[in-house]
Amino acid sequence: MTQHIGIIGAGMGGLSAAQSLRASGVRVTLFEKSRGLGGRMSTRRVDGLQFDHGAQYFTAKGAAFKEQVATWRSSGAAAPWFDDSYVGAPGMTAPSRALGEGLDLVTARTATKLVRTNGLWRVEDAEGPIEAPGNGAFNALIVAVPAPQAQTLLVSAGADLPGVSEARYAPCWALMLAFETSHEHVSSRIKLNEGAISWIARDSDKPGRGTACETWVIHASPAWTREYIKLTPDEARAALLERFAAITGIEAQPVYASAHRWLYALVEQAAGAPCLWNSDMQIGACGDWCIGPRVEAAFESGRAMAEMILSQGQNA
Repeated sequence: MTQHIGIIGAGMGGLSAAQSLRASGVRVTLFEKSRGLGGRMSTRRVDGLQFDHGAQYFTAKGAAFKEQVATWRSSGAAAPWFDDSYVGAPGMTAPSRALGEGLDLVTARTATKLVRTNGLWRVEDAEGPIEAPGNGAFNALIVAVPAPQAQTLLVSAGADLPGVSEARYAPCWALMLAFETSHEHVSSRIKLNEGAISWIARDSDKPGRGTACETWVIHASPAWTREYIKLTPDEARAALLERFAAITGIEAQPVYASAHRWLYALVEQAAGAPCLWNSDMQIGACGDWCIGPRVEAAFESGRAMAEMILSQGQNA
């Protein structure tokens, strides 16, 4: 059986794969370019404020993910928000941190090249091989990052995984606002089907949030983001703040306002397979882009990737 596996990307897909593999006795090491875990299930913390500026919530439909959500709820890492939706608590990163407990993690290092020598894998960044447990001796690699980034890494490895290039994403400008005063007269969740903005949420209303200010997260629509993809963050902030005021009637000046551009925000076209695997080169890829635009899809893809590798070991 494969003894030590490297995983690039510590979002929900990579963490799900790592958790499943470790539960079966396989050693894993994860590489993550950010300082924290979770990918688009992220929480921005600044000046005593916090914003879930990526994924806003998640739902659970399949038995495996329902079981996982129940575990998060029992530990306090997740809580119900509205209808059948859940959020991480006290922030959206909490479920990812729970999955990452006890794993070998290398953060704040961006993998740029994958090298296979004598049947073993090495992960490199711009400075060369990354110092990490087992690097250079991985029996297999899992690439668990957005499809365009995965494709670049796979090309560096000389590996072909048909389906990666089929995935398509919608980008999203996200606006984060904080106000000293409360605006309870405005609905805490507003979903729009046309115009510059597609989603408005009072982030401070989510369970487990503790902040002195009222915080909001606003997502621009895919069409507007594509049209204005080259704006600077300051320009996007000003444009979206004006539209937020027009929709909500909130004309007070925020004490904090910032915009973040997600290039790979929402899967529009999936690869059409739970995961992708090249048995000859012992490299695979997983993520929500394999299945569809849901947190649960990333979780399921990671599980499928782990099962693929484990079944290979059993059949060896």
